[in-house]
Amino acid sequence: MSLEIEERADRLVVTLNRPDKRNAIDAGMVDAPHDVCARLEREPRLLLLTGGVQGVFAAGADIAQLRDRGRLDALAAINSAIFARIRALPLPTVAAIDGPALGGGAELSYACDLRICTARAIFGQPEVRLGIIAGAGATHRLPALVGEARAKELLFTGRRVDAAEALRIGLVNRVVEDPAELLGAAHGLLDEISKGSCLALRLTKLAVDAPPAAHPQLDLVSQAVLFEDEEKRQRMTDFLDRRRG
Repeated sequence: MSLEIEERADRLVVTLNRPDKRNAIDAGMVDAPHDVCARLEREPRLLLLTGGVQGVFAAGADIAQLRDRGRLDALAAINSAIFARIRALPLPTVAAIDGPALGGGAELSYACDLRICTARAIFGQPEVRLGIIAGAGATHRLPALVGEARAKELLFTGRRVDAAEALRIGLVNRVVEDPAELLGAAHGLLDEISKGSCLALRLTKLAVDAPPAAHPQLDLVSQAVLFEDEEKRQRMTDFLDRRRG
């Protein structure tokens, strides 16, 4: 199987599993996450997406398959559709990256809300050197993460970014020196996220990802929904009780 899935009460842990191909993203690996997304859309939970700690996240698309794709394949949005679906999942997602995340592999990590990587992680968009564009999200997600000018430089040159630079420019949230600690750190971040109200998390993600024209109306409606939520009342009551105690 191209994916390994671990079920937890509040999250799914999805591990890319094509070690012989350095987790290169082929048609099979694109199809499998649709099932994962369908589950998380029906029953929202947090998502941890990783390539494990074997020194590779995803070394881009499977070039042998990509070479034979035609214009109709491009218009079918084979990769970008699943990455957009991951991006739109109801609850926060974290990518844990050890080693190279290149081309489509990097774009897969950008589709997640947050990224944690090891010191040996590498990011890059080599598409122009292969005669194509980064067509699965990098042209709009990368500028949002690192700014337009820096994103254009990386997309135009195909230059690779190491973990230290990725942290400095805001491409990742944290760097873990020891690969053995990567998944623990990612779960720790998800543990912190899971302390929040599920509905508040959903509406916060929806608001952050909404286009500027949706604000402030979306914020006002979201807050109105939350102000009537019983969990909000209970959480605030608990907070006040702890402060009095």
